Amino acid sequence: MILLNKGLQTIGLAYKAGKLITGEEQVLRMLKQNKLSLVLVANDASPKTIERFKRKVYFYKTPINLDYTCDELSHSVGKPMIKILGLTDKEFFKALKRNFNGGAMNES
Repeated sequence: MILLNKGLQTIGLAYKAGKLITGEEQVLRMLKQNKLSLVLVANDASPKTIERFKRKVYFYKTPINLDYTCDELSHSVGKPMIKILGLTDKEFFKALKRNFNGGAMNES
């Protein structure tokens, strides 16, 4: 059983509030429109996916977080196989920033 830390609880709350985008294509579309405050990528996603999103967030100057596994992200939003999430709300981003494990976030 996965115990949710405060960061994962905040992600779940943001999802319930409709402030999270799931799926690779939707996140890329919102990223290109500069509508995302943060991109979360599961650290056990494929190396190609991780590298692709690292390049994209660098280009669009959006922070990225790789702290969580696919299981943790999936459990926090209640959907299976979640590897990519995009956060659209700046206030949830501020709350998540306070709760990240050791502040491990790359801000471009």
